[in-house]
Amino acid sequence: MKQSTMSNPEVTKIAADLVASCEDLALRAKNAARVLATISSAAKNQWLLRTIDRLNSASEEILEANAHDVAAAESEGLTAAQIDRLRLTPQRLEGIVSNLREVAALPDPVGQVLEGGVRPNGLQIVKVSVPLGVILFIYESRPNVTVDAAALCIKSGNSVILRGGKEALHSNQALCRVLRESLEPCGLPVDAIQLVTTPDRAAVGHLLRLDTLIDLVIPRGGESLIRRVVEEARMPVLKHYQGNCHVYVDRAADLDMALRILLNAKCQRPGVCNAVESLLVHKDVAAAFLPTAAAALRQQGVELRGCSETRRLVPDVRPASDVDFATEYLDLILSIKVIEGLEEAIAHINRYGSGHTDAIITKELDAARRFTAAVDSAAVMVNASTRFHDGFEFGLGAEIGISTDKVHARGPCGLRELCSYKYVVFGNGHIRS
Repeated sequence: MKQSTMSNPEVTKIAADLVASCEDLALRAKNAARVLATISSAAKNQWLLRTIDRLNSASEEILEANAHDVAAAESEGLTAAQIDRLRLTPQRLEGIVSNLREVAALPDPVGQVLEGGVRPNGLQIVKVSVPLGVILFIYESRPNVTVDAAALCIKSGNSVILRGGKEALHSNQALCRVLRESLEPCGLPVDAIQLVTTPDRAAVGHLLRLDTLIDLVIPRGGESLIRRVVEEARMPVLKHYQGNCHVYVDRAADLDMALRILLNAKCQRPGVCNAVESLLVHKDVAAAFLPTAAAALRQQGVELRGCSETRRLVPDVRPASDVDFATEYLDLILSIKVIEGLEEAIAHINRYGSGHTDAIITKELDAARRFTAAVDSAAVMVNASTRFHDGFEFGLGAEIGISTDKVHARGPCGLRELCSYKYVVFGNGHIRS
């Protein structure tokens, strides 16, 4: 093994320089956030529209940078699903631009009066929406979320520190150049968007200790990344650990509909957090549904792992274990279980699921009501694909992540979820007796 030629004092200086750099970055973000909190909606929307123009004009540069990242990822042996999350195409750039237009069209959440009234003594008290401040966003692979995160943070009056994965560094640098170029011409502070470019993982640890400068951290990526952030962060964390999502085919399901939904939920983009990982089928329809579903899934390249009853009905399915039922594959793999009924489906989901997204396919209203009330997840679908659990699909314009927490925000986190509130009190010389 090659030994380092640096002396201890040199190593110490490099570490000290990294700490100082992180603190300086966070301080500049804090100062920018104070300015952003008072910026008009018109100026923020102007920045969004100007960024759209710049993204269109710089598309070749962005795609070239992304091609560099994709080529490196392929040579390093990343999986097909990982490369798909990393890849940008002209169509995906169009999707990024569409998201920006959606965000620009949404009402500004800052300064909205959430509730209020006049007390018997004449004091007028109003609850007003305000920005959180500085958002540290730590994420992997998908460069499109660089733009989504910046757009949502700026529109909601927050500055953002972006720490993407090293596999997307060239893509993120190209995108951030575009995002930052439009800030000052629109009257916004340039430090409102900053990208951490060092590959040194220690930088994340330093940033996570700056709770006096950073108000919220949002990790978006694999479970190991999120657990590290939760363990080390001194500020609040908005997160989900896994997307172990389920589709339950009820005894009263339209089986043709169930198959269409299942194929979409599993195969459209298997490497995302709202893709289905487990299929539950009522015993009364298992014989009619599973052989057909298995054949259709295999045509899409899906590997199937099932319980003993599943394997009786479809003999060449691999056996599934408890580990399989608890696993977020993020790949073309699906676990399958035949269950006795609705209550077992609910119990299975609440035991093995991650509280992200779960769906029931049924024509019975009572079954749908019971399922939606009892399944403890951020989104529960009735006769719809789990893939709809998404900020854009929910009309939020975009999302900075999906939360399975129950405090502050749950589900897709858009503009409103990036705000807190303050109480503003109007008096007329009032004093408390």
